[in-house]
Amino acid sequence: MPAFFSPRTLTFLRALKRNNDRDWFKARKEEYEANVRGPMVALIEQLSADAHRFAPEMVFSPRESLFRIYRDTRFSEDKSPLKTHIAASFPSRSLPKSRGAGLYIQVAPDGAWAGGGIYGPEKDELFQIREHLSGNHKRFRSIVESPRFKKQLGGLQGEQLQRVPRGFAADHPAADFLKFKQLYAGRDFTTAETTGPRFYASLVTLYTDLMPLITFLNEPLVANGRKTLAATHRSRS
Repeated sequence: MPAFFSPRTLTFLRALKRNNDRDWFKARKEEYEANVRGPMVALIEQLSADAHRFAPEMVFSPRESLFRIYRDTRFSEDKSPLKTHIAASFPSRSLPKSRGAGLYIQVAPDGAWAGGGIYGPEKDELFQIREHLSGNHKRFRSIVESPRFKKQLGGLQGEQLQRVPRGFAADHPAADFLKFKQLYAGRDFTTAETTGPRFYASLVTLYTDLMPLITFLNEPLVANGRKTLAATHRSRS
């Protein structure tokens, strides 16, 4: 598999970081398309073609997955108009957009980060995931504490509460996991790895190793969504 990103990708992003200006970017839009956006679109399309092997329930689509380069500065003190990285997310096809756990990739001037999980769950999502986790903690632990998961991803990441959340016993067997407010895992890729010929294979391996976690986190959300839909249909019939 040929490399998708090249040294030109990272060189452009470094220059963008130094010149975060709309006029500068507009004058170099073709360079951005050729060296940054184009390779990311090609990567997403290749993932879509191969997804049946490692993540059939996830959406890989340039239109739906790719983030815009322009920043939303309305509520930010930082008024820089452009992001200095390019990123894409791959959500579950069984859940509404921006809900549930998904996969993610970001390419920045110093390399890439790829991973997956749930980073900013809604309150109801987090509660459903915690309930699911509390009743299936042995299975969850077998996923995130498996030797392969730890070797490839380093373990579960995310912000944590100081105490077990209300509604769960302080001495619950999964107390250490119930404290998580975010549940995700991933790894960094160096500049050499990001622009090298094995990047795509490494990315697919990473996503393959992440999918048991993604599936687990989305199970209660998908199941409860189906129940809600069924109840809605019954009320209309």
